[in-house]
Amino acid sequence: MEQQLLRLYVREGMRHDGKRIHDWLFEQAQAAGITGGTVFRASAGYGRHGLHEDSFFELAGELPETIEFLADAERIEALLARVGAAGLRLIYTIAAVHTGVTGA
Repeated sequence: MEQQLLRLYVREGMRHDGKRIHDWLFEQAQAAGITGGTVFRASAGYGRHGLHEDSFFELAGELPETIEFLADAERIEALLARVGAAGLRLIYTIAAVHTGVTGA
């Protein structure tokens, strides 16, 4: 099946509308008809705000997270429209992917 992979890049401590950003995004994705999503927490990352690594002394909320959704183009666009309408400016990538199930 041909779908799109949407990957959003955030900081783990980000919040929107009183919720952790990934919880808020999951709600918006469900409302857009996307059936699932996943959050990945990085052990290290760098960017315009410098280097952040997972260590004993690292402050919580500063490491990068990616949030991924698989869906058809219409649902991905609907989710991005919701994010934009909420005033969020998040970095994202979209890639065309082929999905399947093994053993089927």
